Amino acid sequence: MKSLKRQDKSTFSKEHAEYLKAQKRYFLKIKIFQIGIVFLFFALWETFSRFKLIDTFITSSPLRIWNTLIYLNYSGELWKNVYYTASETIIGFLLGTLIGIVLAVAIWFSDFAYKVIEPYLVVLNALPKVALGPIIIVWLGSGMGAIVVMTLLVSVIISVINILVGFKSVDEEKILLMKSFGANKVQTLFKLVIPANISVILSTLKINVGMSLIGVITGEFLVSSCGIGYLIVYGGQVFKLDLVMAGIFILLVVASFMYLCVSKIEKLYLKRKR
Repeated sequence: MKSLKRQDKSTFSKEHAEYLKAQKRYFLKIKIFQIGIVFLFFALWETFSRFKLIDTFITSSPLRIWNTLIYLNYSGELWKNVYYTASETIIGFLLGTLIGIVLAVAIWFSDFAYKVIEPYLVVLNALPKVALGPIIIVWLGSGMGAIVVMTLLVSVIISVINILVGFKSVDEEKILLMKSFGANKVQTLFKLVIPANISVILSTLKINVGMSLIGVITGEFLVSSCGIGYLIVYGGQVFKLDLVMAGIFILLVVASFMYLCVSKIEKLYLKRKR
């Protein structure tokens, strides 16, 4: 019997190892295709520009973008502008997420408040935030504060809506069960509602990466004399499309880095949950 058990265990371990190898190969294949698509895109772009199949004055080219980045690096403009935009984005991202969670929790506590506020949240979310730019400039000036406020306007409302939807989707029977055990609102929130919506909060973080960048770049378009948004606007005004494309490429890198950080947090949470 012992030898049979040992054999079953070893057979299971071997199959499990094969399964893990197959999963690793599968995810490696996905990564290779993801990176390959990027390289193929840039290779085709450069090839078309070399053979004059596209107008490089309008579309630029990967080599010209690379040369522009090198020039910005040597001139000291690259990292100064990256730091300015990245710091604004991180501040707006953290504040927007925190304020969104706090407001969502506050609204969840009262069904009456939720029903009163919900239409306003929908309308505010649909309002083009750039229309508020001139008012923000008059109120706060043209510094970093105005850009952070613009970022908050873009990210907070969508955060509140997403998290509230998650809170309200918690099974009513589970909430009633908590009440039957004598749990109050606060206990229900921390013992049931928030743990059931960790994935929703993490998804909101991912959304806020893009929303924060949109808010920052919109603010820099309007008021800033520094940052990636400023470089893009300046490049468009003087018809330096290489500078515009370089700015867009930097934004893609910043957004990818922030998204990877949030994904890492999500993976650590899921790993700990298991």
